[in-house]
Formats: sequence, C-alpha cells, structure tokens
Amino acid sequence: MAASSILLLPRFDVSSSRATFSSSPTGTENGFGGIQRLNIQGFTVLSRNSGRLWGATQRFYRAQPNGRRFYCRWTKVCSVLELQQSNKSPDSNRRPQASERVNLEDILAERGACGVGFVASLRNNPSHSIIQDALTALSCMEHRGGCGADNDSGDGAGIMTRIPWSLLNEWFNKQGLPALDEANTGVGMVFLPKKELDIKAAKAVVSNIFQQEGLEVLGWRPVPVNSSVVGYNAKETMPNIEQVFVKVTRENTTADIERELYISRKLIENAVVSEEWGSELYFCSLSNQTLVYKGMLRSEILGRFYLDLQNELYISPFAIYHRRYSTNTSPRWPLAQPMRFLGHNGEINTIQGNLNWMRSREASVKSPVWRGRENEICPYGNLKASDSANLDSVAELLMRSGRSPEEALMILVPEAYKNHPTLTIKYPEVIDFYEYYKGQMEAWDGPALLLFSDGKTVGACLDRNGLRPARYWRTKDDIVYVASEVGVLPMDESKVIMKGRLGPGMMIAVDLEKGEVYENTEVKKRIAMGNPYRQWLDENCRSLNPASFFASTLLDGEIVLRRQQAYGYSSEDVQMIIETMASQGKEPTFCMGDDAPLAVLSQKSHMLYDYFKQRFAQVTNPAIDPLREGLVMSLEVSLGKRENILEVGPKNAAQVTLASPVLNEGELELLKKDSYLKARRLPIFFDISKGLDGSLEKAINRLCEAADEAVRGGSHLLILSDRADELEPTRPAIPILLAAGAVHQHLIQNGLRMSASIIADTAQCFSTHHFACLIGYGVSAVCPYLALETCRQWRLSAKAENMMRNGKMPTVTIEQAQKNFGKAIKAGLLKILSKMGISLLSSYCGAQIFEIYGLGKEVVDIAFCGSVSRVGGLNMDELARESLSFWVKAFSEDTARRLENFGFIQFRPGGEYHGNNPEMSKLLHKAVREKNESAFSVYQQHLANRPVNVLRDLLEFASDRPSIPVGKVEPASEIVQRFCTGGMSLGAISRETHESIAVAMNRIGGKSNSGEGGEDPVRWRPLSDVVDGYSSTFPHLKGLRNGDTATSAIKQVASGRFGVTPTFLVNADQLEIKIAQGAKPGEGGQLPGKKVSTYIARLRNSKPGVPLISPPPHHDIYSIEDLAQLIFDLHQVNPTAKVSVKLVAEAGIGTVASGVAKGNADIIQISGHDGGTGASPISSIKHAGGPWELGLTETHQTLIENGLRERVVLRVDGGFKSGVDVMLAAAMGADEYGFGSVAMIATGCIMARICHTNNCPVGVASQREELRARFPGVPGDLVNFFLYVAEEVRGILAQLGYAKLDDIIGRTDLLRPRHISLMKTQQLDLSYLLSNVGRPKWSSTKIRQQNVHTNGPVLDDILLADPQISDAIEKEREVKKTVQIYNVDRSVCGRIAGVIAKKYGDTGYAGRLEILFTGSAGQSFGCFLTPGMNIRLVGEANDYVAKGMAGGEIVITPSDKTGFVPEDATIVGNTCLYGATGGRLFVRGKAGERFAVRNSLAEAIVEGTGDHCCEYMTGGCVVVLGKVGRNVAAGMTGGLAYLLDEDDTLIPKVNKEIVKIQRVVAPVGQLQLKQLIEAHVDKTGSTKGTAVLKEWEKYLPLFWQLVPPSEEDSPEANPEFGDRTVERITVKSA
Repeated sequence: MAASSILLLPRFDVSSSRATFSSSPTGTENGFGGIQRLNIQGFTVLSRNSGRLWGATQRFYRAQPNGRRFYCRWTKVCSVLELQQSNKSPDSNRRPQASERVNLEDILAERGACGVGFVASLRNNPSHSIIQDALTALSCMEHRGGCGADNDSGDGAGIMTRIPWSLLNEWFNKQGLPALDEANTGVGMVFLPKKELDIKAAKAVVSNIFQQEGLEVLGWRPVPVNSSVVGYNAKETMPNIEQVFVKVTRENTTADIERELYISRKLIENAVVSEEWGSELYFCSLSNQTLVYKGMLRSEILGRFYLDLQNELYISPFAIYHRRYSTNTSPRWPLAQPMRFLGHNGEINTIQGNLNWMRSREASVKSPVWRGRENEICPYGNLKASDSANLDSVAELLMRSGRSPEEALMILVPEAYKNHPTLTIKYPEVIDFYEYYKGQMEAWDGPALLLFSDGKTVGACLDRNGLRPARYWRTKDDIVYVASEVGVLPMDESKVIMKGRLGPGMMIAVDLEKGEVYENTEVKKRIAMGNPYRQWLDENCRSLNPASFFASTLLDGEIVLRRQQAYGYSSEDVQMIIETMASQGKEPTFCMGDDAPLAVLSQKSHMLYDYFKQRFAQVTNPAIDPLREGLVMSLEVSLGKRENILEVGPKNAAQVTLASPVLNEGELELLKKDSYLKARRLPIFFDISKGLDGSLEKAINRLCEAADEAVRGGSHLLILSDRADELEPTRPAIPILLAAGAVHQHLIQNGLRMSASIIADTAQCFSTHHFACLIGYGVSAVCPYLALETCRQWRLSAKAENMMRNGKMPTVTIEQAQKNFGKAIKAGLLKILSKMGISLLSSYCGAQIFEIYGLGKEVVDIAFCGSVSRVGGLNMDELARESLSFWVKAFSEDTARRLENFGFIQFRPGGEYHGNNPEMSKLLHKAVREKNESAFSVYQQHLANRPVNVLRDLLEFASDRPSIPVGKVEPASEIVQRFCTGGMSLGAISRETHESIAVAMNRIGGKSNSGEGGEDPVRWRPLSDVVDGYSSTFPHLKGLRNGDTATSAIKQVASGRFGVTPTFLVNADQLEIKIAQGAKPGEGGQLPGKKVSTYIARLRNSKPGVPLISPPPHHDIYSIEDLAQLIFDLHQVNPTAKVSVKLVAEAGIGTVASGVAKGNADIIQISGHDGGTGASPISSIKHAGGPWELGLTETHQTLIENGLRERVVLRVDGGFKSGVDVMLAAAMGADEYGFGSVAMIATGCIMARICHTNNCPVGVASQREELRARFPGVPGDLVNFFLYVAEEVRGILAQLGYAKLDDIIGRTDLLRPRHISLMKTQQLDLSYLLSNVGRPKWSSTKIRQQNVHTNGPVLDDILLADPQISDAIEKEREVKKTVQIYNVDRSVCGRIAGVIAKKYGDTGYAGRLEILFTGSAGQSFGCFLTPGMNIRLVGEANDYVAKGMAGGEIVITPSDKTGFVPEDATIVGNTCLYGATGGRLFVRGKAGERFAVRNSLAEAIVEGTGDHCCEYMTGGCVVVLGKVGRNVAAGMTGGLAYLLDEDDTLIPKVNKEIVKIQRVVAPVGQLQLKQLIEAHVDKTGSTKGTAVLKEWEKYLPLFWQLVPPSEEDSPEANPEFGDRTVERITVKSA
C-alpha cells in the first residue's frame, strides 16, 4: 500500500516489507518527525520518520517480533529529546613515480555530497552544549546523507572540535599518568588496522617516526565506542580506533608545533605506503588544537557510537559537523568528514588537473618555515583519496606554510570577481588579490560549501556559483551557527539577532580569540590589504594586446587545398563547420544523433581528436549555464613561469595574460618576440624515410627531450608547430594532440611543468572540440593558422560573394570572418567547460576532462596518462599509419581538385556508414506498413550484414544449452511490455507523431515518453468515438480504435519544467527526471520560436512565437542530495508513479547510479551517445557521451557490487533497431529497452535530418500545418514493428535454449567476441564488456513488478487522514488547521495538492484549505500547490519553496518575537517558485539565489534576493522590496518584475540581454505594484511594505520595472494603454 493511504488505524500494512506492522499503542507520545509535536490542533499524532522504504538515506523501520505480532519502531531522524537522553546516560627524498600519475578511474570511484554546519561561541567559551547542539543539528540533516545497501551503514558522519583536554586528562589521571601539557602536546585520532599483528606493526612505525622527530610518545588511548549501533557493512570494515599523545618540546609557537606534527604525519604516511596494511592506517587528525571524531555512520549514530561525545567533560568552543552522501557505497571510514581542516559539501570537477598541477609544483615549493624539509612532505595529493581529501591536503599545506585559513581558501576557491559591481567600486584591493593569484594557482572549481577551522578561527565559504545552500544565524548569547539548512536546532527566535545566507563566493569567519564575526568583504579586505598586490601587478604583469587579422590570403588556393588534405580536413569540416562559424559567429546546429561508427570501428581515417569524448556533469555536480550565467565564467589564460606558490612577492606576478586561448598569427608573433617568455619553437614532424614502424614514438621522444632542454635553458614558452614552408612526403606531422599531451606529461614527470607554458601553432585544429582537447591536455593557447586561412579563402570565394550579394548570408569582411570564427570557438569552449560544471579555462587546462575510445595503453601512457580508455585500441604504429593516410593525399598525382566528403556528419553514398540510412528506412517502412514478415527478414538481414557500427557488433551469443521450440518461450505480449520510446518533446516533433507513438505503445502495454513540454488533458481519456479509424477527438490521426488512449505513460520532468503542473504529474504511470540527453549531455534544449505555436505555448504556459530554452542544469539539482529531494517531491505528489532518472553513459556512471539508487529512484535509464535530438551543436552530437554498452555494463555491475541492483529497474536506450540489440542489452544487465529514432522511422520519418529547421518533408518533426498534413504514419505501423522485434527476441531465446528474458539478463557469460577483422587495429579489448560480478538476487520481473518506492509516512499523510481535511477535499468545503513543522518535514502539502489535482484538475477545486504551520519547514515547502490551498508559515523555510506551484497562496513570515529585523534576514532558501504555473507567494524577509527561476504565472513579493533573480521567467509578476544580487532577469522572456532601488545600485546588476529597464510609468503597472504591496502588508505585516505605502509618492520613482519584449505592449508596461484599462484592472489571483 502506498504511503498516501497510510491512515491512523491500529494496524497498517507496508506491502513492500511483506509484513504487517502495528503502530505503537502509546500514540500520543510518539515523536512527530522525530521531534515531539506539542501544539498540534485538530488531529491525532502518528509517529513517523522522513526516511524511505528502501532505507536509501535513512532506515525506514526496524521490526522486532513480539509474539505473533510485529511492532513498528520508527527510527527517529531528529529527536532532540532522544539525543539529550543518550548524551546524559616513503623515504625522505622520494620523487613522484610514473605509476603515481593521476588516474581518472580513481577519481570516479568516489564522489559525494552532504549536509554540513558549525556551532561556535564568540566568547570562546568551551561547553558541552556546543557538542550536543552539533550532534542534534547533524541528526536533523540525516536526509542529506546516504545509507549503504544494508540501510544501516551511513556514508559517513563526523565532528571536529577543539581538543577536550579535561576529558583526556581524566583518562590520564585514571591511568596514573601526569596531566598533559596542553601547550606542547599533540593528539592524534588514529584508525588502526583490524588485525592484532598489524596494529602492533602500525604503532611501531608511528612511534619510531615520532621518536626520530624528537617527539615523546606519552601513550595510546583506546577510544571508547559502542560498536553495537554500527551497521553491518560499516562494522565489516570498522578500524580499531585509538588516540596517540605526543609531546613536542623543541618548538615554541603553536604554528611550529602544528608544523612538526604535520611533518611527522607525512613521514608516517610515506613510510607505510608499501605495507600490506598501509591503507588501513589513517590519521583523522593530529594536532595541538583540533580533534576529529568520524566514521561510516549515520548522523544519529555518531554520538552513540563515540562514548566520549556523551561525556560532560567533552567541551569545546566550536564544533564543525558533517553528514556525507557518497555515490559510491563501498564503506571507507577515512573518507567520512570533516577532514583535518575542512568539511566539504560538493564536488571538485577539475580534480584531475588540480592534482597534476600540484604534482608539478613539488619541485618548486619552498618556504623557510620548512627548514629545507619540503621533500619530506611530498606528495601534496593522494591519488586514491576523494576530491575533498585532496582539497583539504592542499589547504593544509598552505596553512602550515604560514597562510591564514581564510587566505588559503581565497587562493584555492576564488569568487567570480570579474565585473563584480560591489568589489569594483568598494573593494578593488580584493580584485587585485585574485588577479595576483589567478596565474599561480588554478582554481579548484566545482560546487562547494567549505567549512574550516584551525582551532582558532572557524569559518565557511561558498563556491563562485553558490551551488550549495548555506544559512547562518547569531544569538544574543553570542553563539554563531552555520548550516546547510535552517531548523536543525530548536531555537528561541527572540534570541536570534542576525540571520543570513552565504551567497556565491561569500565567506564568513569567526575569530574565536578576538570574539569577532567577520562577514564576507570584511574577511577579504583584511586579507587583500596584507600585500601591495596592485603595485606588483602593475610592475610585472602584462596583457597581450590584440593584433589585427590579416586582410588578404597568404597562400594560393591549390596550396591551401593540399594542406587541408594533409592535415585531415574534409569538405564537411570546411563547409559545415569552418564556413558556418566564419559567416555566423556560432557553432553549426544539426539534428538526430551520431549514428556513425566510433572512430576506432570506422573504415575511414579519423583525426586523433575523434577518439576523445568530452566528459560532462550529471547528478553529483551540475552543468553551468554559459548562456545566462556566463558572469562566473572566464577564458583568460596566463602564460609564463609559475613561481613558488608558498612565496609572496612581485616576481610571482610576472606573467603574460591572454583574454582567450584563440590566437591569430599577429598575436603569435608578439608572443614569440616577448623578452620575458623567451619562446622556443619546436617543430612536430616524424621521419618515415627509414620505415614507418617505431618512427612516431622516436619522434615523440626527441620532441620531449627538446622541450626538456628548452625549459632548462630558460624558455618559459614552448610553441609546438606543424607549420612548414614546404611539406615533405616523408615527414608527416605528428598529431598535435599527441605531441602536446606527451610534452605536458613529460614536463610533469621531470618537475619542469611550472617553468613553461605550451601553445600550439597548428593546422590540425578547427573545431571547438579540437581546442578543448588541446587545452584539456595542457596547451594554454592555440593559433589555428590553416583554419584562419580557410576563413580568408572562403570570404574571397565567388560562392561567398554571391550569397552575400543575394542576401542569403549576412555580409562580413575578411577580418570579420576570422573574428567570427574566433567568437564561435570561444562560445563553444564556454559551453564545453560548462558541461562539466567548470567556470574557468585556467582550471580546465590540463584537467583531462575526456574519455578515450579506441587508443591502446601505449599511446595513453605516453600522452594521455590517467585518462580512461576501457576498450584499448590503436598502438603508436597504427596511429602513425592513420596520420600518414591523410598526409599522402597531399602528394598523390591523382589528388582530387576538391576536398573529399567523408560523410561523417550527413549520410552520403560512398561515405561513412550511418546506422539510420535510406535503405534501412525503406526496408523498415515496407515491413511495418505491409505487415510483411519476409520484408522484416530482409530488414534484419540488412542489419546483420552492416559494417561494424557499434561496440555490440563485436559480440555474439554462445549458449550453454540446447535450443528449444519457440512455442516454449514467453509470448511476445510479455516481451513488448519491456519496450519504451524515447523522450521526444511535443514541439520538437508534431502532434501526429507524438500521439501516434503514444497510442501504439498503449496498445501493446509498453510505454511512450512525453518528453518535455506537458501534455494535453484530452489525451488522458480512452477514445469511444472512433469510426473507420478516425476520431473527432483527434481529427488529425488515422488508424485509431475505440479504447485507444494517447497518453504518455512516462511523463518527463526536464530542466525547463515546461508543462509540469500537479495534474500532469498525478496522471503519470512513471515520472522521468531527465538529467542528460544522449545527443547533447550536459546541455539544455531549445525550441525555436517558429516551433512555439499557440497550442504548444498553451501546453507549456508560455507565449507563442517566443523561443523556449531548457537550461543545462535543473535548478533544483546541484548535487546528489538535491536529486534525492526531487525524487522525494515526485513521490510525494504522485505516490503511485515510479520515478526514473535518465543518465548518459560515461566512465564513472556506475558511481553516479549508486547514488541515484540510494536517492530512492525506482528506475535508472542509461542513454548512449548515439541517441537522437531535434537540434544540437554538431560538436555535442559527435563528441560527448559514451556507448551505452559500457555505461550499462558499469552501472549494472557497480549496483550489484554495492548491493543496490534489486532496488532499481535498469532501462537502456540509444540506437536500438532490432531484437538482437534487445538481447545484447539484456545480457549486459538491462531490464527494459528504449527505442527512439527507429520508432519515428517506423511511423514515417525518412531521416531527412532537417528537424531543427521546422521543414520536415513528412510532417514528423514540424509544427507547420501544411507539412503536418503529409504525416503518413498510423499507430499500427509501430505496433507491427515492436511485435516483430519481440518475435525476433523469442527466436533468439529459443536458439539459446532459454524460455524467458529473465533468464539471460546479466548473463555476460553467454557473450563472446566475434571473429571479425577491423581495418585499424586488432587490439580492441572487450574484457570490460564481458566481465561478470554475479547476478541480482531477484529476477528482472520481480524487480520490475516491485511496489513504487515510498517516502515513508509523511506529514501530508497525517493531514490527509484528518477527517475535517479529507471532508473538505471530498466535499469542497473550507477548513482551518494549525500544525508544528520541522526541517525534516519535506515537500509539505505536495501530496495534498496531488490528491486535489487528481480529483479536480489544476483549477477545478472550489473548497479552501487554510493551514498555519509554525516552525522551520523542510525543503520544497508548498511544492505543486493547487488553487484552494492557502498555507501560512510562521518561521522560516529552506530551499525550493513553492516549487511547481500551480495556484493557491503561500505566506511566510518570521515569528512575532524576533530579535532581528525581518527585512534584513534571509527566511527562505534558494530556487523558490521554480517552474511555478500560478498562485501567489508573500515572503516577509529575503530569499536566496535564483528566486522565481522559470516562473510561468505566479505572483510573488519578497524583501530581497540573491543572484539570478527572475532567471528564465516566462510569465507572472515579481516584486522585490529590497536589494538583489547580480544577473537579474537573465533569460527572462515573459512576465514583469518591479524592483525597489533605494541606493541606485540596481542597473549594473541587471542582465540587459533581453529585458528593458524602465521606471513604472504605466498607470496600470503602478496599480498592479501598489495592490501587490498592499496585499503583502495585509498578509505579512511587513514594515518595509508599510513604509513604502505610507510614502508612496516618494518610493514609486525608486522602483524599476523590467520588461521583456513580449510584455512591451501590455497595459502594465505601456502607458498608452493606461487610460482605457486602469479602471478595470485588479490584481490577478491565479
């Protein structure tokens, strides 16, 4: 029984548990959300927990036998009372080895996100209550953490405090030992190995090194623990935990003592590396100031596990706490946090580059404080540790070298200081600080909330994008709190004197010794004033002045043609890519997917870049939006030597700054002449005159030696160049990517990489992907000389002249063409960076954010070390052969007079093979339209005889059984229920196509997918008016039957949230969260204005003709715990719908999928890179995402290894065409199978590949009425196709001797490599695809048929069970209730809204529910609210208030007895009103980032916001009675905003790309504004609103109105309409 139907009965059934439970007989005493609810009026209490049935992040229940009945004992999430009760009762000169290179596989194995916070006493008063508060707060963030497969082992929880000397002295006293000398004693919290012998060995090593360092070991204390509370998995790996005490006598200052302890710990870590038990010895902390208690525990267990934490003698003036959500569930105690210095909630996306650069620094790092011992503290990173641990390690190095904690984090995680109005005007010295360090330390880039302490200072800072929530408050008794959420502690609001939030790049620091709190700019100004950074920059740093582009061609046409041939250009590259960029200044757009073979499988020669696929962010970290949030991004590059990071001085600033990495020939010449850089040109050719074999490797070795010699000779700039006056037949160019990667890796190995920058002067670079690859493997800038010459030649060609003359192309000059090319490259680079959530090119450089498909270990080790290449491939000689195949074309006598068209992008006869080709389409149309089995056999034969196109073509079945008759195999009607169609949006494709596919899938019991954009309610009802195949309900369709329904069983929730209303959600069988799309992972979608018809606009709550953009990130998914929250939201509003999460295959997807499974998803879908799309940049279609075969294999096996496979159905899609594809996917572990492009082909698509133009000749992908009328398909065609595929599956099963698909799912042992000869290499390694880690414990059918995962009992269930509320819903009456709410009560009112929407639709409810909540609301408060629901919150709320709100009213106001000024306090979190389609929101106080993002129709008043307010708004009205952050109204295409600007600072904060800024001049607009403020005052008692109304004439001129083009003629914005309409206007209430 689903959670929504849990009633207040003596017994209730939880069907997934297969047992009946009885609620506790003492009902009134039960905790409500874990905290006792004392003032709940109007209904009975039910003990409950915010956990999930699967225990994904909390245990849901624990049942114990009691006679013949079971009692249900709900685990409390946040019980203050319960907590209070429990509280009472290597050698010194080692250099990095090649084998220790940074490996992406290690990085991918551990990712995480979390809930964090700190409590600190400004009076520096140590107390036990601070420990208790920290533990209580930690318990109230249990839902932000994760649990392992046993539902009991936490992913990690911990606490950092000052050392509790009194507690430790008590122990020493009991042992008869003298008291500790607090000033000179170090305390180590140590995880020791499990085995007794190993413990002795480990302790011996530790003691010996301490003694060698002159430290006296005072003793070892076993830390008292209660291991009975630990989960099974955590107990299996639980270390022995002891504390070691050492006396430091030689040092006097705290800094020197901490440094000595740091050296000792580093020596111990290096000494045990080679020991078998080495990885089991770990220091949680070793310090004279701080102590860390942590483990693989759940939040509530931490204080019960470590008995010290219950001891009244454990006192501290501060505590940092952390709850981890790891996407890899393999228990690892050391990875729990806090680390030794930091608690990190987030993910570092650039970690591979950061670690490479830190290794490069090891040779140059020097500081007098280390007294010549720098070599002994290497390495500075640990390749096997998490990104958090490595960031902690580098921050610790800076701190121990004399930097303050705040300065260390400003260097490592700088804010987005460029074009920052506040910093520019008020704090220029802070900008100077960042400018000084930008060329010395690449930012550790990615979403991050960092809490830090060195024992004297406690603080927190947020990443430049502000992608993690952080709220803070201060009380009258001088306690400061910071937390991921508000409401984690019971608080007397009258004692709170300050409430705020950390915005993007902001920091807060508490100086415990001085008793001061420093907010953001105070901290940074103090740090920045420490040195004359501006003077050093002015004297030493230089910017490269832009040089003019050449105004004429340099070479004649024939020479250019030969060079293009030699360097691998095709006519598609020149015409579709280079010429498009030169003429339009942007990347070319294309459609459908990449159905050509991987480069390694192709029979055509490919450039080396084609073996690389760009990595992208999904789930654990978000993509950035380069279109609307580009203010945080930068393409700046610094060239020259990077000096010692530990020294501060003028010479560190001596670098040359480039505005971007795209150079023209003039700029390259300037760099060559620069006297500081001392540039050295290194030609990159290899000599084949003595034979090809071995020639490329020899040339690479010589090149690396030359680079080495140049750097040692004083050069700070290496120019790798394939430019030559004359090309020689026997001296082909080394692929520039190979040359750059090899030199980069070689210099790292030799400790020289910091001394010089690398730039490429190359013909082999013309697309955004090429630039990205070069930069990703260490190149700082590129001069694409042949691409620029190609632009010049094109501009002067007769063809270009004619097109410009005839108006078919904008007129551009020869200089403008080259400038356009550069502009397109820069925009493309920003997009590629943003896919991975990286803001700065300087952080992307050397970060190796790529996967390799088709290069062997030999090549990877030389140039791309650390990158993943799972299937092996070409060796150096084979790579040389492929390069030569291009080169020889330039010297052949019969060389064509024009470039060859390889057909890589568009199908052409004789070109590259494409899976979706005209012959295949014709054969399929014949088979399905005629229902002709022999025609389908011809189609099957065509597929069987095709060239190797995808990885699965290299595999075949080898059965272990005799065949059986087909009659014994499960029927086709069962098999087709596993089939789904792709998420194609109505808008991208026509109604005819969309509805035909849905009807067909519903007929066979499969599932169609709505795609993004809502769904017409008329489609939800079965047809009963069909005559001769036609229905008046759907007059545009044919081939219909009575009983057909056109609803999509799977309804998609994408980032734009178009059409996502409560009614849409409750009418779904499944809800799909589209994280990424195979054809363009990491990017958003765009529906051109010409495709937004009146009908489409109505479904999407937008305006006809206005383009619609779905942003790259979901604005409510910036981490794994955010995804878990959205899953919770969807289960809340529709508890009967399974929730699926769509991911795209890439290395590391298994890790991500583990987190998704723990986040309580029901289904995980893996899409391949070859999926289709209506429109996408060509580089995304061709160069991002991986094959589903690898993604599925990794996901299935990782889930099995982590015990999570039974939780989720695995679905896979991408290029499926036949039963063979289904069978291979099944053997690799998939339960369900998605068909996209082929389903469109079956319904009539002819693969014209012009979807993005709205000109589809058969009306499949067009909104034009005359083209839609040509649509040829009927639902029966698709039904026929799927039945044929199912019969093909049956035939193969019978051949293999198996009766059911269930029997072969996950059976990779039934697969073997085909004996097939590939043209390029015979060295592909398929072992990864064929590996097997076992099968799920349940059959696939059982997994698919399990109940929908539940949120557990939630507050909404209790409200719905109240007779008055249920009566008010049933009979449309009015009711009032008052309820206490806590932060663990999430998505409150979402389920009630779902019940109302299911019964009445989005607007049909005539009753009225008035509910007053008091307290701190959890995330997604008031989500999916419907009309008739008026809810009021007295207190505060967290993120995502009013998400998807469709109507009703939400009022949020602080309690009456506050000690702070409401309009100055932050009382709601980030991303409020996301995707709202109606209703009103009144907030007395400030909101966080992205307020009203994608608001369609709601009206809201708030008294201040963070950055990105009104982003992507398409309708509605927002009033802000206070200050806003940066980037207001980015992407705002509809609706109006009124912003009060009392100090004249608003204008620079507005994104002026779309909206017009004007005063409120229209009388109707003035009336709308005034009436909204009046309503706000009436509902919230706002003092700010009252003041505005009282002096209306004074304040009205201070308001700005933001008006997008679609609203310019509205009466609210245009005074011409005022006189006629003002009398009739009243405030609209949705």
